[in-house]
Amino acid sequence: MVDGESEIDDADFFFAENGKTNAKDELDATLNAFLNETQLDDNASACRFPARKAWLKEKLHITEFPQVSCVDYDEILNRLSPTSATLVFPSAHINSPASMFGHTFIRINSKYKSKLLAYAINYAADANPDKENATVFALKGLFGGYYGKYSLLPYYEKLKEYRDTEKRDIWEYDLDLTQSEVQRMVRHIWELNGTHSDYYFFTQNCSYNMLWFLEAARPSIDLHKYFNFAVIPLETVHAAKSEGIVTSQHYRPSKRTILLKYESLLSSKNIAYSKALVDENLSVESFMLEKNVSPQQRKYILEAAIEYLEYSFSQSEMKKEDYLKLFYALTRSRATLGKSEKLTITTPPNPINSHRAIRARAGFGYRDNQPVTFLGIRPAYHDLEDSSLGFLRGTQIEFLDLLLSTSDKETLAVENATIISIASLTQRSVFFSSLSWRMKLGWDRNYLDNETHFTTTLGAGYSVGNEYLYSYILIDPLFYIEDTLVGGVGSSIGVVVDGYDFMSTNIEATYRLYTNAQEQTLLKITQSFRLSQNIQVKLKYDYKERVLQSIKSDEQTYKAMLNYYF
Repeated sequence: MVDGESEIDDADFFFAENGKTNAKDELDATLNAFLNETQLDDNASACRFPARKAWLKEKLHITEFPQVSCVDYDEILNRLSPTSATLVFPSAHINSPASMFGHTFIRINSKYKSKLLAYAINYAADANPDKENATVFALKGLFGGYYGKYSLLPYYEKLKEYRDTEKRDIWEYDLDLTQSEVQRMVRHIWELNGTHSDYYFFTQNCSYNMLWFLEAARPSIDLHKYFNFAVIPLETVHAAKSEGIVTSQHYRPSKRTILLKYESLLSSKNIAYSKALVDENLSVESFMLEKNVSPQQRKYILEAAIEYLEYSFSQSEMKKEDYLKLFYALTRSRATLGKSEKLTITTPPNPINSHRAIRARAGFGYRDNQPVTFLGIRPAYHDLEDSSLGFLRGTQIEFLDLLLSTSDKETLAVENATIISIASLTQRSVFFSSLSWRMKLGWDRNYLDNETHFTTTLGAGYSVGNEYLYSYILIDPLFYIEDTLVGGVGSSIGVVVDGYDFMSTNIEATYRLYTNAQEQTLLKITQSFRLSQNIQVKLKYDYKERVLQSIKSDEQTYKAMLNYYF
């Protein structure tokens, strides 16, 4: 409840007609319902709202509530057998703007050894971004156009959704909650399961609601104090760490990570075998007769084919009967080869050690031999020149990035005022051949004159790389407003060297051709050093070709910037 008003928008959650806005009336109505039960089975008020009943017994010391039989609740409680809790963070979905912030939900651990038998508490918009127009989905998500729904479902279903279908690595953060605190959380989700509230992408989202569950479990912690205007999933992990409730971490690689590992172990020819088996360009029987394949490589080929087959089926790329037939053939053939060397996947840098979302920056430099001072702020949350440690490689998502400058020539100028900027530079591989793309909406001064203009661009291309670096080539159609609307198209080639945690290098050259037949060349080179988790030093060179009063000139800017994240 915030400022006396409940954040639940489902009328079935309240006893009083004005229960959403009047806590006293809702308390009176709740007490009346509990003390005057008309049904004593699963339809009893106390069976629907066990968290409220437990709270009232604790705070008001009421012991005379009617005895009720809550078979459904007792059954789910027995099935969950709650003992501890884990905060789960599926990392960013590299090709989905709606999921580039990641996601968080809570796993309720049970007495059973296998975590796959656990249940998950989840909150998400009641919509499918893959079946709606991306712009409509974004706008409705921003302005409360969807309901968010609470759910309690098996953990393996969430793993299948995020790790297998959406190719997202999973990070699990065990929490320092007692068994009684976890049971309090379970009572809370039982009350909310199936109810809804208005969903807002930046504020009342999945992670915001997970904070309430954690605070319901242990009221003494205050996780909401870390958030003012937006709740970013990864930031809730940082908040849990700051509150001292994270005890240990675990990593579950995605299908994408596993397949990329097999690619590193197989030769180019043998990787092609795996793909051909799933695409049915090569039969399993014919492959097993191949003589120029070593025993270990043969095992890896079949294992990779099985993983790729499961991934292809999860993407609805084949019929179930075809999948089952091929799965049986592949697994049967693999079983005849005996044990294999264990697949060892190196755990990547933990997102809990990544930089925070808000960035303040300041620096100085020289532009055409004149001193310039820079000052900027960005509320959210990561770009390609920030340290990528703990983030998904090749991804960028920025909101409201502002950079100002002052010099002897200009008292105050806007260098950049980004509304939104997103990039997904997906490195292509044998198994994954996604396009790279990027878009930007906002103001900058990367044009032929020396002024700041409003611009929009959306481009696409390809990216390839290895463990040390990746390169990309993109075609970016763009429009900007000068005195009139000016169009153009840019072709960019870039390299990002990010094989070391403490430093990275970004180089990008761009050639633009505008609709007024003018041409322009741009070049930027950035060398960044990560001094600590939230401090970065950046050295940058910018070259821009200008045309002022029909005279071509070269503008060169050298910057030294200090970035602080919080």
